[in-house]
Amino acid sequence: MIATVNKYLSLVKFAHTIFAMPFALTGFFMATTKTDHSFSWQSFVLVVLCMVFARSAAMAFNRYLDADIDRKNPRTVNREIPRGVITEKNALTFVIVNCLLFIAATWFINLLCFILSPVALLVVLGYSYTKRFTALCHLVLGLGLSLAPVGAYLAVTGQFAVLPVMLSCLVLCWVAGFDIIYSLQDEDFDRSLALNSIPAWLGKAGALHFSEALHLISGSLAIAIGFYGNFHWLYAIGALVFVSMLISQHLLVKPNDLSRVNLAFMTTNGIASVVFAVFAIADMFILG
Repeated sequence: MIATVNKYLSLVKFAHTIFAMPFALTGFFMATTKTDHSFSWQSFVLVVLCMVFARSAAMAFNRYLDADIDRKNPRTVNREIPRGVITEKNALTFVIVNCLLFIAATWFINLLCFILSPVALLVVLGYSYTKRFTALCHLVLGLGLSLAPVGAYLAVTGQFAVLPVMLSCLVLCWVAGFDIIYSLQDEDFDRSLALNSIPAWLGKAGALHFSEALHLISGSLAIAIGFYGNFHWLYAIGALVFVSMLISQHLLVKPNDLSRVNLAFMTTNGIASVVFAVFAIADMFILG
């Protein structure tokens, strides 16, 4: 049983939840501290479950849809489906179960979240098709993860607001930017199979400039949120670390040196998301 669970955790790269979950929690606590809505353990647990179910469905669907591509790519040939650890049929079943659980969880949150749940699934699952027709697939991935903070806010308040939307835009640009850096590894492979990506379109140098522009927007939004949301010095520390991690990625990775791509992808972005969320949430609770 444990071995099976570990296989599916590996399939969906559960450790990568560290990218979106902190921002979902930030959006959740924005709703409970900056509005008249109070904290509810039920809402909190349901938001966390929605995050897990939606992300698991999206990642498993990506692995299912890209199974043939992964078998041809030396970098991905050892993933669970190409190796036969998990069958394509079982992966698809896992996707369907997680989609149903996600929709069910939204039913217990509020009507708006339930109505929007198919739209959210359409975005996070639809990303997997985009590399087949547009180089802007990275932005669609960013859009999928950007639903986390605004979705968590909606779960509490049942209505949209500017502040969580700003946070979602920050996430969109941040994720798209670091996904471009990660995809530098597959530039030649993508071209060979006529797959679309920013590196395959613009080359390594052009792709890094594109990523820099997105991260400039993301960093600017981190600063703007601090002012617009009347945050204090704790938030400022978190935003400073977040911006520093954005800059460090572009110091680590160069067009002629991709040896530190994984360091830039996992370590710096993991630090960025967790530290930003911890200090933002602490600011909301301690300093109001």
